[in-house]
Amino acid sequence: MITGLINTLTELLGPSGPIIGIGVVGIFLVTLTLPFILVKQKDPFDRIKSPTHSQVKKPAKKTASVNLRETSKGPNLDKFSAFLEPQSQEELSKSRMTLMQAGYRSRNAVRNYHFAQFALIALGLLGGLIYAFIISRDLAAFDMAKVIIIPIIIGYAAPIVWVKRRAGERLSELENGFPDSLDLMLVCIEAGQSFDQSITRVGVELSHSYPNLSDEFMIVSNEMRAGKDKPTVLKDFAERCGVQDIKSFVTVLIQSTTFGTSIGESLRVYAGEMRDKRIMNAEEKANKLPTKMTLCTMMFTVPPLMVMLVGPSVYQIMQVLG
Repeated sequence: MITGLINTLTELLGPSGPIIGIGVVGIFLVTLTLPFILVKQKDPFDRIKSPTHSQVKKPAKKTASVNLRETSKGPNLDKFSAFLEPQSQEELSKSRMTLMQAGYRSRNAVRNYHFAQFALIALGLLGGLIYAFIISRDLAAFDMAKVIIIPIIIGYAAPIVWVKRRAGERLSELENGFPDSLDLMLVCIEAGQSFDQSITRVGVELSHSYPNLSDEFMIVSNEMRAGKDKPTVLKDFAERCGVQDIKSFVTVLIQSTTFGTSIGESLRVYAGEMRDKRIMNAEEKANKLPTKMTLCTMMFTVPPLMVMLVGPSVYQIMQVLG
């Protein structure tokens, strides 16, 4: 039976057919065992930490729970943290901030990102090998190299492109929604609410129109409730968002808190500047529109017009010369 299988693989894939077959079976077995390796086993010592039967459990009060962090539901990658995380603290902080600006705030976001990159590279390599040696066996060496290398490059670049795309969309939403949040915050403060209460109110009201900006305001509110220093919370807020207007707004608030000036007056001035900036951006886009339409006008209007004007004359000249 084994000899017949080896002969079949040799006829299909050539002299290296048995080696390729063993490699495919090995990759398949490794793929099957990965879920069992990545799932975290239950520690027997957890029973010691758990409450005993003699302890009386008090009924927990039903309170509205607010998550300060996003819980990860993916595989447990603690065993592979040395391979899936940058060893340099600077690179780790940079990767974490990049993912945070894209909306991935869980503590395992860096590991999941590199694991997704590794998994896509492995799938691309496996797909390229299957296509090169099984589906299309008559490929030249250069074509075979392209078939194998291109899926690997795509698997490596796909998470990078996805994160940058998510970060760009989120940045655009934050820039568009921030002037509205300032107006709403100014209304709340002028109505008599404190700064902490106005932050919470803005986060609740913006949950439908600008969900990402609402999440950021709710994180700021929760960190202030937890007792974190207000300037530190605001600086982290500006760093997470990565928007220049929010950084300027945080600078204004910190200066207002440091020098004891009115937050409402500072917000009123800054909100007016944001409205003027929004109007200027709209006017800039409107002024760019005629320039952008010029090329379309030249491509779709001038050629038909030239055909209608010059076409009859050219036809008559060709009739006379013919």
